[in-house]
Amino acid sequence: TDGSKLEKYARDTLDPSLSWKDVEWLKSITGLPILLKGIVTAEDARKAVEAGAAGIIVSNHGARQLDYAPATISALEEVVKAVGGAVPVLVDGGVRRGTDVLKALALGARAVMVGRPVLYGLAARGEAGAKHVIEMLNRELELAMALCGCRSVAEITRDRVHTEGDRLRSLL
Repeated sequence: TDGSKLEKYARDTLDPSLSWKDVEWLKSITGLPILLKGIVTAEDARKAVEAGAAGIIVSNHGARQLDYAPATISALEEVVKAVGGAVPVLVDGGVRRGTDVLKALALGARAVMVGRPVLYGLAARGEAGAKHVIEMLNRELELAMALCGCRSVAEITRDRVHTEGDRLRSLL
């Protein structure tokens, strides 16, 4: 009669009064840089910069909260263009291989965040497993860079990847 426990949890933990002004308030009580996670649209990216965010993390939180949330790699370029270099843009989610890192960097991410793969490595083999995952991602990134003709991360540019949007535009 009270709905699902998940619905109750969401009702009890999400504060509907949160607004962009809360970022300004947070800035007023700390000297730490504030990065906002969960930005997936140009509009929110611009608002984050206006509110004083020091950086943006493109994330759909594992797409657990909203069915059909856009993949972070699909939202990344729009966010990067919207901030126009005003703040660094990081990406979180969907990074499983070194090629994913290369794609994110090519689409404008300053850095990628790696969560689940490291946790899986940690669960399987402890610290050594987590370290192995990071080393494996690094080796895969280096190989992908070599295959693309990039000698350094700075040489990873937008022309190194083709997105679904590129494919659709080519059909027009």
